[in-house]
Amino acid sequence: MRALVCTEPGPAPRLAVGEAPAPRPGDGEVVVRVEAAGLNYPDALIVQGRYQLRPPPPFVPGMELAGVISAVGARVEGLRAGDAVWAASTVGAFAEQCLLPAERVVRRPEGLSAELAAATLITYGTTLHALEDRARLAPGETVLVLGAAGGVGTAAVELAKLLGSRVIAAASSPDRLELCRRLGADEVVDYAREDLRARVGELTGGRGVDVVYDPVGGAHAEAALRSTAWGGRYLVIGFAAGEIPRLPLNLALLQERSILGAYWGEWTKRDRAASAAALQRLGGWIAAGRLRPVLTRRLRLEEVPQGLQDLLERRVHGKLVAVPTPEAP
Repeated sequence: MRALVCTEPGPAPRLAVGEAPAPRPGDGEVVVRVEAAGLNYPDALIVQGRYQLRPPPPFVPGMELAGVISAVGARVEGLRAGDAVWAASTVGAFAEQCLLPAERVVRRPEGLSAELAAATLITYGTTLHALEDRARLAPGETVLVLGAAGGVGTAAVELAKLLGSRVIAAASSPDRLELCRRLGADEVVDYAREDLRARVGELTGGRGVDVVYDPVGGAHAEAALRSTAWGGRYLVIGFAAGEIPRLPLNLALLQERSILGAYWGEWTKRDRAASAAALQRLGGWIAAGRLRPVLTRRLRLEEVPQGLQDLLERRVHGKLVAVPTPEAP
């Protein structure tokens, strides 16, 4: 089968499409024919050996996919060949077929296309877990989203609105901010040109926001934390800026702020029932048109290395999806 192969840690553009052995399912495993695979920031880190999970090379990167089960191993219950599914794994998605533990595979809701599923599984799954399970977001609260035009950022804008919040979207250019407005952001902040803390203060009448959703890290993290209200919650999602901020912990004490990590991948392993239920909710919302994921581009496998590099350099609005078939445009 055709697959994108990482033979040694290094820059994403070094990845190359080659032939890999077709997988066969063992006990408790299924093989999925991949119809679409989402590109995520951690994929670009994994191929460089800079992520917390480091698979030994050679390996096929890609942690998010949707497709159809083509083979089922022994002792697999509730799944069969022909089922339309979506799944998250550490690696393996950027290929024509992917071998997965059956417990990582969830049936796709009817009406949810493979491309939309692959564009939403991790970003929307992470965001729903962060907002509901970690921040305990309540209707009427105000959420500040950093990096709001990126993959998880657009998911946060949409989901926070769906959950009844006022959303302030922060991004770094007028076209990114316009995208956030189209997704429903109530207010926008251009933090490349405006003082983030001062502008948030103006927009909240000096009160501050209830929740900060931060997938960026870097230079704006402390200003965002200082922009929270009494009892505010600061969600640590990731570090797309490439810098892990060092925040003064007295800021947590002074306003009884909470700094909360959201590690969706590990949570899905620890609470599979809750994770599967959350995905069913998300799939239903998307299929019903209540969420409109921003699918920016469809890529051939050969285009994935440049797509990962674009993610690293923060040139991507919304989500990129790979379609691992030779005839894909």
